Formats: sequence, structure tokens, C-alpha cells
Amino acid sequence: MTQNKLKLCSKANVYTEVPDGGWGWAVAVSFFFVEVFTYGIIKTFGVFFNDLMDSFNESNSRISWIISICVFVLTFSAPLATVLSNRFGHRLVVMLGGLLVSTGMVAASFSQEVSHMYVAIGIISGLGYCFSFLPTVTILSQYFGKRRSIVTAVASTGECFAVFAFAPAIMALKERIGWRYSLLFVGLLQLNIVIFGALLRPIIIRGPASPKIVIQENRKEAQYMLENEKTRTSIDSIDSGVELTTSPKNVPTHTNPELEPKADLQQVLVKSSPRPSEKKAPLLDFSILKEKSFICYALFGLFATLGFFAPSLYIIPLGISLGIDQDRAAFLLSTMAIAEVFGRIGAGFVLNREPIRKIYIELICVILLTVSLFAFTFATEFWGLMSCSIFFGFMVGTIGGTHIPLLAEDDVVGIEKMSSAAGVYIFIQSIAGLAGPPLA
Repeated sequence: MTQNKLKLCSKANVYTEVPDGGWGWAVAVSFFFVEVFTYGIIKTFGVFFNDLMDSFNESNSRISWIISICVFVLTFSAPLATVLSNRFGHRLVVMLGGLLVSTGMVAASFSQEVSHMYVAIGIISGLGYCFSFLPTVTILSQYFGKRRSIVTAVASTGECFAVFAFAPAIMALKERIGWRYSLLFVGLLQLNIVIFGALLRPIIIRGPASPKIVIQENRKEAQYMLENEKTRTSIDSIDSGVELTTSPKNVPTHTNPELEPKADLQQVLVKSSPRPSEKKAPLLDFSILKEKSFICYALFGLFATLGFFAPSLYIIPLGISLGIDQDRAAFLLSTMAIAEVFGRIGAGFVLNREPIRKIYIELICVILLTVSLFAFTFATEFWGLMSCSIFFGFMVGTIGGTHIPLLAEDDVVGIEKMSSAAGVYIFIQSIAGLAGPPLA
């Protein structure tokens, strides 16, 4: 009952199989906008880079630690986000994450030293980004089966459209009202995460019961209720929040078709309701660390993450250092974001084909990503950087929208262990998230 009360008002969606749609489309829209206000803002932070260097009189390396700490906290706290999601539900955790993200960004606008930003954006917002992103992508994977790759890829383009729109918009806003008020505006805008987090309705998948058994159970329950009118029996399920009582007005009959689904649900609840002596499932399953497939995939993600954030953070300072105008340098970031959209959607369509070994496709994409990173070192003017930005954007898009959902594949851990695997996987990535930008 305690966990039931902690849930928000609406009940869980109960399906007999993975819906591949239904309320999942609302969850996909939520994930799109959560991406906009999480990774979209992180990747756009490069527009503030030179302003922070001038205001705090710091080197680019010390400024880059703001995003490094943010990404580290985002990934390092993934197991905590998984535990809280399993304990209190995905919706509540995402809404809390939205408040933390906004609070950290607003506090950063009042920073007087770069160390203040390490705490505000790095720790507070970083924790909020994790609480917002991870539960959303996890519950989206549970709503889709056959369409999982393509839906996740398309929904994850939110961060790409955010970079495309925010980079020039924030640049223009910054010139009018200054970087502090621009950062304050971004922080208030991120409160929208709370609204979209409220749409993440829990999902329960269980097989349908036999109709004959349903009628039998229905009659037995009716007889039991009539013989014990003064007795109240509460059948509670942590997952669905359904409560049936023995009040005479709630007595079902086999002739009432509207009440048959309740009896069906009741029968499932009675059978699946855990006994006091039974062991409860752990909030975070570390048994996945014994699986060789997961260990290999986690190491794959560890090294792939090194190249995720550095180019978007440094492309504007790099362009300015080569004599490119600031507005044109911001256009490079927007172009990179558009190319990433095509990369994500293209990867989604390819991985949605059956049969195909998705792990091998992902590996090819990472190899091409390393080629695109090397290409940046040979660019000396605007069009060279433009070509590198398009190439990199497309390749990082193929991986960024698919590397976490691929955990649900049988090649790695499967959908049953997806929640715990995502938390541990992103935790392992934290080392690369912290080291990537300063190394670059």
C-alpha cells in the first residue's frame, strides 16, 4: 500500500503483449522533448564557451570541466536513477529530474567563479539530467518491441533539433541580454521536463487468462462475497494499483460483461501476488555483470562515449580560432545537429530490418565515427569544418539514438533486464564522459 500511495493518480497501462503503440506514442513525444531539454542543452553549451572564458578569465580546459563534470554525474548516478525508478516509478523520478535541471541552470546564471558552475551545472543539473533521461528511454523501450529501434531513433532526434534551433537563437539572445540572462532563460525553459515527465504512465505486460477459468473464478468470488458481506478483502498489486472489495455493490455476476475484465485482472493478481515469504526482486540487478555479452558491450560503450561530446563543445571555439566569424561558427553546430537527425533516423530504419545482427552494424558505425574525429584535425577553413561536421553528425547520430536501446536485444541482456542494465551501462560510461572533453 505504501508504494501504491506514492504513485501519481493515474494507473498503469496493462497489456497482454508489448503494444508497439497505444500510449507509447505519448511516451515517445515525451522522450523527444526530454531530449530537447537535456542533451540538446548540453550540446549547445558551446555557445557560452568564449563568454565564460572572458568573464572568469579561465582557460578553455577549465571551462570544459563544467560539461565534463555534468556528463560524469549524469552517467555515474545512473544506478541511483534505476533504483529510484523501480522504487517510486519513472514518472516521479523524471519530474524530480526536471526540477533539478532547472534549479542548477538558474543557479549557474548567478555564478561568480567557475567553481560555482562546477556545482550548479556539473552536479545539480547533471543529476537532474540523469533522472530525466534514463527513466524516459527505459520506459519507452518497454512500450515498443518490433518498432523499438525506429521509434527510439526518431524520438531521440529531439536533441538534434534543439541544437539546430538553440545554437543560433541563444547566440542572438546572448548578444542582446548577455550570457547570464540567457542562461537564466534556458533554465526556466527546462522546467518543461516536469510537464512531459507527467505523461510517463507505467506499463505492465502479462499474458491473457483462459475465458473458462475467468468465469469459474468469477462465480467463486461472487459466492464468497455473498457469504461474507461484512468482510472486506483487499487485493492489492504494486504494479496496477487495482483494489477490489467485498461490498455487496461490487459483487460481480457472470452475465455482466463489463465486470469480466475485472475478474480476469483479479485472477491474475491473486496468482501473481507475492507471498510474504517470497523474496522480492532487487531494485538493481547486478547479476548482469556476470554476463560476458554485457561486459563486452559496456566496454564498447565506454570507448565510444569518448567522442560523443567533445566536437559539439569545441566546434565553435575551433572555428573562431581559424578566423571564422562567430555566427558562421554557430552555423557549423546547427549543421552537425541536422546531420545527426538523418543519422539517427537512418540507423533506426536499418536496425528495424529483420533478420540482422544489430551489434555488427553498431560496431561499423563506431569505426566510421573514429574516422570522422580524425578528419577534424585536417580542416583549415569553413567548408572543411562543414564537411567534417556533417560527417561526424551523421555518424554520432547512428550511435547516439541506438546504443542504449540495443541493451534490450537478446544479444546483450534482453528486455527483462533492460532497466538494471541501462543503469549499470551508463554508470560505466561515466569515466569516458568525464575524460572526453578535457582530453580533447
